[in-house]
Amino acid sequence: MALPSFNWWGKGSHKGTPVVVTMENPNWSMVELEAPSESDFQTSTVTQEKARGKNAKQLTWVLLLKAHRAAGCLTSVASTLFSLGSTIRRRVISGRTDNNDSTPSTENKTVKTRFYNCIKAFLWLSLLLLGFEIAAYFKGWHFGAPKLQLQYIFTAPFGVRDLFDGLYTRWVLIRVGYLAPPLQFLANVCIILFIVQSLDRLVLCLGCFWIRFKKIKPIPKQDAIVDLEENGFFPMVLVQIPMCNEKEVYQQSIAAVCNLDWPKSNILIQVLDDSDEPTTQLLIKEEVHKWQQDGARIVYRHRVIRDGYKAGNLKSGMSYSYVKEYEFVAIFDADFQPAPDFLKRTIPHFKDNEDVGLVQARWSFVNKDENLLTRLQNVNLSFHFEVEQQVNGVFINFFGFNGTAGVWRIKALEESGGWLERTTVEDMDIAVRAHLHGWKFVFLNDVECQCELPESYEAYRKQQHRWHSGPMQLFRLCLPDIIRAKISMWKKFNMIFLFFLLRKLILPFYSFTLFCIILPMTMFIPEAELPAWVVCYIPATMSFLNILPTPKSFPFIVPYLLFENTMSVTKFNAMISGLFQLGSAYEWVVTKKLGRSSEGDLVSLVEKETKQQRGESEPNLDETKTDILREQKSRQKKHNRMYTKELALAFLLLTASARSLLSAQGFIRSVVDVNTGGLELGWLPNENFRRRGLAESSVHRLLSSRFRF
Repeated sequence: MALPSFNWWGKGSHKGTPVVVTMENPNWSMVELEAPSESDFQTSTVTQEKARGKNAKQLTWVLLLKAHRAAGCLTSVASTLFSLGSTIRRRVISGRTDNNDSTPSTENKTVKTRFYNCIKAFLWLSLLLLGFEIAAYFKGWHFGAPKLQLQYIFTAPFGVRDLFDGLYTRWVLIRVGYLAPPLQFLANVCIILFIVQSLDRLVLCLGCFWIRFKKIKPIPKQDAIVDLEENGFFPMVLVQIPMCNEKEVYQQSIAAVCNLDWPKSNILIQVLDDSDEPTTQLLIKEEVHKWQQDGARIVYRHRVIRDGYKAGNLKSGMSYSYVKEYEFVAIFDADFQPAPDFLKRTIPHFKDNEDVGLVQARWSFVNKDENLLTRLQNVNLSFHFEVEQQVNGVFINFFGFNGTAGVWRIKALEESGGWLERTTVEDMDIAVRAHLHGWKFVFLNDVECQCELPESYEAYRKQQHRWHSGPMQLFRLCLPDIIRAKISMWKKFNMIFLFFLLRKLILPFYSFTLFCIILPMTMFIPEAELPAWVVCYIPATMSFLNILPTPKSFPFIVPYLLFENTMSVTKFNAMISGLFQLGSAYEWVVTKKLGRSSEGDLVSLVEKETKQQRGESEPNLDETKTDILREQKSRQKKHNRMYTKELALAFLLLTASARSLLSAQGFIRSVVDVNTGGLELGWLPNENFRRRGLAESSVHRLLSSRFRF
């Protein structure tokens, strides 16, 4: 077999493909570059030189083409950045929020403006120091050159040397003697709380790992399954759907509940409508009437006096005389869509377990991949259900009721005092009181109920405010009852310290204080230091543990960490308002929902309903499907508001971290000259402290002892 020849310009056949080069500039012409032909392969020297010249010409054209494309990319990048900057500026000026959110804001405008002004002033000051640090970094001041000290920078001809030295000397003395010690003490307290909370989180993760390793999960007794499948024993179940002005989701929730696989004679559905919009009331009434005609046992209830929000709504639903006929009550919020076998997978856990008062299912989300906000919420809630709720349910038989997607034994509700209207977290309230009365809870991690996550930051912020202010209200009210309750000391410790203090009070306190106050303040008071393991390693580890239940969210671990630090402002504010009974503690705003469902689910629902209507033609079916899909798409179009307060805080934290990185080789230090006893101001790195034989602690002691006011 002959070896191939590598002298392609020699004799032999050569097959090539024509190459067409098109220039986007209209002033340039289009050139077709062909592969070498047979006439090009001549043995003469002149022909070879011509062929080589043609190949060089081809290479030149290709390089010109690459350069033209690179120039086009640079132009497009510049125009894109300019357009992005214009869009951000326009949105900041307009401050426009979602166009479908008509809920009036109840936030105090004066407090909001003052808080925002403080953040802006702090941000501008930090930016000024950052610019000074950058200038010092590039001028070499951080190497501590003798002639680069501040005495030589601010020289006498300018008339500012003595004034600057005097002001800065007093500032250093105030900083070292009065500001740094309390800030360092507060930092140490937060570090201790941070370690305790991290250990609690680690123990929960180890418990979840043990549950998975041992494959532990609640299993109903075989007799209960046999009663359902063979003997046809179906207890009487009451299903409640509380809603308030939620016209986007009422259809899918009512349809899902009416399709539960349970004998119609043994189930009754209550639609508890608290809507104050006449149009929404009419739509919900019509929907209930449709399902009544289809044979479902469903009733519509509307309160004239709307007191107590959701707790008052549920309480009114339990006040009817026919409720005595039912043994269990299942609760689903307006955006929840239980699977048809939900009751068959939850009710058997009550069989022959007379001390079980609640069976809670976990949530799953139809829009968890809608945007970055829903992805980050999915991380938090997945950890809450799969780790916190599951571990507490398996090892303690107690956890906070999530307010929906759960089944209660009506006897447990009655013995615990029923629904009370004293807090905005009526679900946690009834769970605490039921646990104090000796009832046990069961959490089913493998039973899911679909729901919807808030997709706008405004809706999410209001939801988090209610979730973090309500527990503090409840803690004030329930603490005496917990202390007097006839339960074990371990259960009292778990409820007071772990359930309330550590996870509801300490967590928002230290996260806000440590990362949003102390960390930025170390830019101005470098004597108060935070260890690297507190700022970097432990937060990264905790974020890693939080994302373990959702492995697909690992690419979002950095945005998740930053987002949680920024959200700590809202959570801390809510915690303080609930703890001290401030006005916003009793604020209740229904979380805005968009009625997220797959288009296939909507179309199938419309087809089913339309087939049930007599005299309906096929063109009307298509029109109905088109209208529903068009309405769903129109709800998705919204203008997102630029939340300047949160963005300013996030940028402030970013500035603090950037300045700390630039200052890693040199800080603005204050050093005492041992020889003269005077205060010498300069840019000195840690190496210079070691050369002078002075540690930072000794410098502080010298400053404190030599200078007095």
